[in-house]
Amino acid sequence: MNSPQTLFDSHLPPLAERVRPKTIQEFFGQGHLVDIGKILHRLLEQSTSFSMIFWGPPGTGKTTLARLIAKSSGAKIRELSAVSSGVKDLREVIIFAKSNREMGQKTLLFIDEIHRFSKSQQDALLHAVEEGTLTLIGATTENPSFEVISPLLSRCRVLTLKSLETNHLLKILNSVFENDVILSKGNLKIDESEKDLLIHSSGGDARKMLNTLEVASSLIGGKGQITKEILDEAIQSKTLIYDKQGEYHYDTVSAYIKSVRGSDPDAALYWLAVMLEGGEKPEFIARRLIILASEDIGNADPNGLTLATSGFQAVHMIGMPEASLILAQLTTYLASAPKSNASYKAIKAATQAVQESGTPSVPLHLRNAPTDLMKNIDYGKDYQYPHSHTEHFVDVNYFPNGETQTFYKPTNQGREDWIQKRLKSLWKDRYS
Repeated sequence: MNSPQTLFDSHLPPLAERVRPKTIQEFFGQGHLVDIGKILHRLLEQSTSFSMIFWGPPGTGKTTLARLIAKSSGAKIRELSAVSSGVKDLREVIIFAKSNREMGQKTLLFIDEIHRFSKSQQDALLHAVEEGTLTLIGATTENPSFEVISPLLSRCRVLTLKSLETNHLLKILNSVFENDVILSKGNLKIDESEKDLLIHSSGGDARKMLNTLEVASSLIGGKGQITKEILDEAIQSKTLIYDKQGEYHYDTVSAYIKSVRGSDPDAALYWLAVMLEGGEKPEFIARRLIILASEDIGNADPNGLTLATSGFQAVHMIGMPEASLILAQLTTYLASAPKSNASYKAIKAATQAVQESGTPSVPLHLRNAPTDLMKNIDYGKDYQYPHSHTEHFVDVNYFPNGETQTFYKPTNQGREDWIQKRLKSLWKDRYS
């Protein structure tokens, strides 16, 4: 008697590959790009393409969108991974693209993790992209402004992808159980609470969610009930080896940042060592620390941002292995520093206020008046120069429409304690 098929049957591709969307209608998430009227929807509708960089977290649809664009535009697609490909591979694709072009056929080159290409490798692409020999779509989890050379970046449109939301992941999961060649047979059962756990553990990464489901299925032989205990084991079993492209990479970065945020220098050093031993780029770590210095420390210790920025430059100049010393200094300082996310919360609140109320006109007394005409229509009229007053301060409303709001709420941590007291003395009604 034949045994039942499992998700790991050797003659079948992995689950995440089997259920990859074949049309835009099957694609969930990234509504700001694929909804009707948005840029990628128009691109697919018009069966055209242009060079672009997809920037976003893993498992959000970068590869899928590239394939859909290639299919829609009628282009021959070639896919390379920047981790395992070199200049020789690029030249072969360019020769292939030139041959296609002579026959009136378009070529689309998709490069996964393009930020891992060296400058010389990226340079090798420039001429082909500029001439239109091929259309380039690069995918990156890193800020392309830092990782993609300027001449290449200027020839591409950067499109930002977002982590998938819970409702998107649930739709994907339900679709898998309805349409997958194996899961649709009903041999595998999962309750809503376990679905929630599976979705929550994915961190917005559809591929991670499906891979975890695949592991869970293998643990029970491809049939039966997936319980919480099975899912917990599946989730843990996926984090055994540090892989700069895989999920453990992102999980480790998360553990590192959370340790620094949690003011535990020892745990932070442990995760730092894991990343460095795994071959992580020191610049990648240093950039994360710059963000953390502002988001999680802020004005509680303004020196944190200065040190993190200087540390990134030092890491870039020195390189490994000595860069590990710089990263260790940064890590221990930032982990030990007083913490405040008041600035982070303040800009989020201010942004929300602008989104809800729209952009108001600037009050006349705050407008610049470089010409006589502007002065005649009261631009800058009645503006009071703070330095002309005692304590270099004057109680004036700088908000539009005569209203005031409090976005920044400094804590009593570190330097921010002094800021809090000063603001209370200046703006008594607002900071009472």
